[in-house]
Amino acid sequence: MGFLFVISSNVFSLFPAKFIGDSFRIIEEFIGNPELIIDNSGKQELFYIVLLIFFSVTAKGFFMFLMRQTIIVVSRKIEYDLKNEIYNHYQSLSMDFFKKNKTGDILNRISEDVTKVRMYLGPAILYSLNLICLLLFVIFRMFYISPELTFWVLLPLPVLSFLIYKISSAINKNSELVQIKLADLTNLTQQLISSIKIIKSFNSQKKSLNQFNLKSDIYVQNQIELIKVNSLFFPLMILLVGASSLLTIFFGKKLVVIGLIDIGTIAEFIIYVNMLTWPVTSVGWVTSIVQTAAASQKRINEFMSIQTNMKSGGVFKNKILGNIVFSEVSFEYEKYKALNKINFSIKKGEFLGVIGGVGSGKSTILQLICRFLDSKSGSIIIDNESIENYNINNLRKNISYVPQESFLFSDSIRNNLLFGNPKASEKDLKIILDVVCITKEVSKFKSGIDTFIGERGVTLSGGQKQRLNIARALLKDSNIILIDDALSNIDVENEKKILSNIYSYKNLKTVIIVSNRISTISSCDQIIVLDNGNLVQKGTHNELLNVNGYYKKIHDIQNKTI
Repeated sequence: MGFLFVISSNVFSLFPAKFIGDSFRIIEEFIGNPELIIDNSGKQELFYIVLLIFFSVTAKGFFMFLMRQTIIVVSRKIEYDLKNEIYNHYQSLSMDFFKKNKTGDILNRISEDVTKVRMYLGPAILYSLNLICLLLFVIFRMFYISPELTFWVLLPLPVLSFLIYKISSAINKNSELVQIKLADLTNLTQQLISSIKIIKSFNSQKKSLNQFNLKSDIYVQNQIELIKVNSLFFPLMILLVGASSLLTIFFGKKLVVIGLIDIGTIAEFIIYVNMLTWPVTSVGWVTSIVQTAAASQKRINEFMSIQTNMKSGGVFKNKILGNIVFSEVSFEYEKYKALNKINFSIKKGEFLGVIGGVGSGKSTILQLICRFLDSKSGSIIIDNESIENYNINNLRKNISYVPQESFLFSDSIRNNLLFGNPKASEKDLKIILDVVCITKEVSKFKSGIDTFIGERGVTLSGGQKQRLNIARALLKDSNIILIDDALSNIDVENEKKILSNIYSYKNLKTVIIVSNRISTISSCDQIIVLDNGNLVQKGTHNELLNVNGYYKKIHDIQNKTI
C-alpha cells in the first residue's frame, strides 16, 4: 500500500510543474496579444491553472501523508516487535550470558542497533521508492518534452550523487567515532558521579576533573571533525543544483531561439531540477543507512542466535513443599572449581545455615537451587523430582530469593514490595514491614510507604535497603526462602529481631541462610561449612562447637573480647 501511495504522490507532483509551464505560455501570449487581457479569457485560464495547481499540491500532500502513515508507521511497529523480541530473548538466556557481556553492549543491541534497522525499514525504503518513482516519472516527462535539454539538465546529478555518497560515508564514519567517544565520556561521568564520596574523601577532585577534561577534549575534537565534514553537504548540494539550473537556462535559451521549446518549458524544467535535488542527494544518505543497518542487524542476529544451554522441564507444581537434596553436586566456573561433590539434604520446614570463606561456594549453592546455574555433575532433587525436570518459571515462582547485593527499583517503597506479590493487601504490607523491623523508619518518611526511593534505593541506608529486599522476598510467600548474606549491613539489635521473626517460619518454610556471622545461623537445624568448594563440616551449632575445625575457629574469633 505504501508503494502505491508513493506512486500516487509522485504522479500528482508532476502536474504543478506542467501547469506553471502553461501559465508562462499564457503570460507570453499576453505580451504578444494584449486583447486577451481585455476580454479576460487569459485571466480565466490563469485562474483555472491556479485551481489545478492547488488541487495537485493538495493531492500530493494527501498521498505523502498516507505513504508515511504506511511505511514509516509500519517501520515503527516492526521496531516495537523487534525490541520486544530481543528483550524476551534476553530474559530466556542464562546468567552466564550476562556475566560475559557488558551491560552497555546489551543495551546497544536493543536501542541503537534496532533504531538503525528501523531507519532502513522506514526512511531508507521510503526514500528509495520515492527516488525510483520520481526519477522514472520526471525523466520520462523531460525526455518527452525535450531530450536534448534533459541531457544537459541531468549532467551534474550523477556527480552530485557520487560526491554526496562520499561525504555521507565520511559523516557516517565520523559519527560512529563521535558516538564511541560520547559513550566513553558518559561512562566516565557516571563513574565519577557514582564515586563522588570516594573522590571527596581522597580529595581527588582535581584529578577527576582532569580525567573528565581529557575525555571531553577528545569528544569535542571528534565532534568538530564531524561538523567540518558535515558543513560540505549543503553547500555542495546547492552548488550542483545551481549548476543544473544554469545549464537549463543557458541551453534552454538556445533551444528557445531556434524554436524547439518555449519559455514555459524552461520554467517547467527548473522545477523538475529542484524536484530531483533531494531524492538524488538522498542516495548517499540512504546508502549509509543501509550499510549501518546491515552492520546493526548482524550484531542483533549474533545475540539472537545465542541459545541457553539451560533447558526448561515440563513438571509444574502449584506448591513446591521444600524438600531439597544435593547429591555429589559439583560446579566449575571458568577459572576455578566452586563446588566439589557436595552432599546434604533438608526437609520441608527446616533451616539450613551455610558458612565459609570468600569464594568457598556459598552463593553458588543458592544459584543452583534457583537454576541461575546448572551443576556440572551430581543431582539436585526437590520434592523427589530432579530440578532439571521442573519448568524453570514454575520453580522460581516457588522460591523467594534475597541476593547478596541489595537491589531496589527506582520507584516507591510500596511498588518495590509489591514486586514480590502484586496481590498483597495493605495489611500484608504492614505485617511484612513489622517482620523486617522497618515500620517506624518508613512512617517517618514524608510520604510513608509511598516514598520514592530513587535509583537503586540511593536515598536509603545499606541496612534499610537490605531489610526492604528481605521484606519483598518474604511477601512473595514461597515455601523455599534463600537468603544470601543479606543481613550484613543491619545492626545487631535489628538482626536479632528479624532472625527471630524469620525463625517463626520453622516447620512451615524451608529456609537456607548464607552468612559469615555465626550469630546469624546458630539457631539453624543444620549448618554446613564450606572451604574452597568442599563441604568440610556439617552439623548443628553445638555439634560443630565441640569439634576443632573452621566453624569453632570462626566462632572464637567473632566472640573474642578485646
